[in-house]
Amino acid sequence: MARLLLFNKPYDVLSQFTDRSIGADRRTLSDYIDMPRVYPAGRLDRDSEGLLLLTDDGRLQARIAHPRFKTPKTYLVQVEGDVGPEALAHLAAGVTLNDGPTLPARAERIDDPALWPRDPPVRFRKTVPDCWISLTIREGRNRQVRRMTAAVGHPTLRLVRWRIGDWSLDGLAPGTWREIRV
Repeated sequence: MARLLLFNKPYDVLSQFTDRSIGADRRTLSDYIDMPRVYPAGRLDRDSEGLLLLTDDGRLQARIAHPRFKTPKTYLVQVEGDVGPEALAHLAAGVTLNDGPTLPARAERIDDPALWPRDPPVRFRKTVPDCWISLTIREGRNRQVRRMTAAVGHPTLRLVRWRIGDWSLDGLAPGTWREIRV
């Protein structure tokens, strides 16, 4: 039976077990998970938060992370500005980025989610509104969600991956994990 860990990766944590940077003192997965022979199935940028799956099974890792399987990933995204129907429709239809068009996505505006506070907090500007969207994509290009929201005129302020396929962050506080046998 394969091991699968659901980990709520905090902000400013690398999605790897070691930091190969010389002189850097950055937090890694080893600061939170002490389990041999599990590896991340995909990545989550250092400045992003949320669900990261880790497994000891190479086939499961490929099924989760490889683009050909098109595993849906849902993000809660705080963006700058007031997102309207045109921007949401553009995200849903697919956005052309410098490395080509994205696949169609599911995009909707949502109420502010009940999330943990981020440390450091997201910058607040009285003169610039912000709002939250839910964005589900089926590919995983480098910084794709951030590039998509910027392409429609709404830069990302905070990015939390909430769901990958059937697995979600429900009940997981930042920095905690839960094991599932699959």
